[in-house]
Amino acid sequence: MAKKDTKAEKRLDPRIEQIAKKLEKIRIEKGYTSYENFAIEHGITRMQYWRMEKGTNFTFQSLLKILDAHQMSLSDFFEDLEREKTT
Repeated sequence: MAKKDTKAEKRLDPRIEQIAKKLEKIRIEKGYTSYENFAIEHGITRMQYWRMEKGTNFTFQSLLKILDAHQMSLSDFFEDLEREKTT
C-alpha cells in the first residue's frame, strides 16, 4: 500500500493563505501586536483566532466575527485581497 503524501495534504490553498495573512495584517495595523490580546478583547478564543491567522481553521461565521471586530465589511476585506493579487 502506498504512503500518503503528507506534505501535499498539509499545503494550504494559496487563497486561504492570503486570507490568513490579511487577518494578521489587519490586526497589527489596528495596534494589536499580540493575537491573544485581540482574541480576548473581542470574545474569540485564542486558539480559534490563532488557527485562523494560520489558515488551518476557517468558518464563515468565525470570519464574520473577526470582520465585525474590525468594523470591516466583506467587500472591503476581499477588495483589498483582489488588489494585492493583481499588483
